[in-house]
Amino acid sequence: MPKRDRYHTAVKQALIKDGWTITHDPLTLSFGVHNLYVDFGAERVLGAERDGEQIAVEIKSFVGQSEVADMEQALGQYLLYRSLLQRNDPSRCLMLAVPLDAFDTILSTELGRAVREDYALAILVFDADQEVIRQWLP
Repeated sequence: MPKRDRYHTAVKQALIKDGWTITHDPLTLSFGVHNLYVDFGAERVLGAERDGEQIAVEIKSFVGQSEVADMEQALGQYLLYRSLLQRNDPSRCLMLAVPLDAFDTILSTELGRAVREDYALAILVFDADQEVIRQWLP
């Protein structure tokens, strides 16, 4: 099992506060001989369900030395996990959870907006200190 991301608990609490029930912690994606985990930050995933709507949440911390490199890694994992979810659990929507400061510094810039638009990223912006979701972006 991958180790938990620094924001694991904060995002889990934010989802619960927002009315979600945690159903998988982590959500395992099996494909052939491979098992992958839609992970928090670097490691974990929450599967959650609200009003019959199912999501998988991949949390990325964006605490590396380069925000662009962090975005490259997040995008690669997001696309891989989305591909596997479409094959194994197409009713579950993949969300990329990012802390508010990362959204403000890289994902709301011109580069971040272009990537979000071109790859149709579904983003959940959270406040780690308050343990709340600030924004859902389709």
